[in-house]
Amino acid sequence: MNETTYQQVQALSRMTVGELRERYIDVFGEETRSHHKDFLRKRIAWRLQALAEGSLSERARRRAEEIANDADLRIRMLRDPIKPGLMEVRERSVSGRLQPQRDSRLPLPGTLLVREFRGRDIVAKVLDKGFEYDGRWFKSLSAVAQEATGSKWNGFLFFGLVEPKGPQDQGDEPDGRNG
Repeated sequence: MNETTYQQVQALSRMTVGELRERYIDVFGEETRSHHKDFLRKRIAWRLQALAEGSLSERARRRAEEIANDADLRIRMLRDPIKPGLMEVRERSVSGRLQPQRDSRLPLPGTLLVREFRGRDIVAKVLDKGFEYDGRWFKSLSAVAQEATGSKWNGFLFFGLVEPKGPQDQGDEPDGRNG
């Protein structure tokens, strides 16, 4: 590619979509319907190079059209039902949905969840599997909240990891509990 063409192509990356649309009219002689910056940049760059160095020969164009017309386009390869080892793969395969490993509402392991309750701080540490409170392991945040308060709570609500849904879910008193 010659220096002038190279500079013109490099200048395309600094242009706005509006400027690219104007440049498209300059090099193609017609308007474009596209507003996609990368598409316009690539099309204009191709056209600038084709004008400077020549486009495909007629023979190459005809051959490309022949190939395109004969092509039996497939997106996926056919699976050979008789292929050896296929049954072993199916036997090892598990179908179904994978369950998420962690609740998306929880922070990363090692995070300390702190809540002041009736004048004292309740501190729970998030572990890979479960929670630590007062030197003991708990399976759920609700179990931590129950141990700390003596009454049943929704653990996510107690530690402020979810927004309360209504006025009944607020406060430090038993009427703010969510069992």
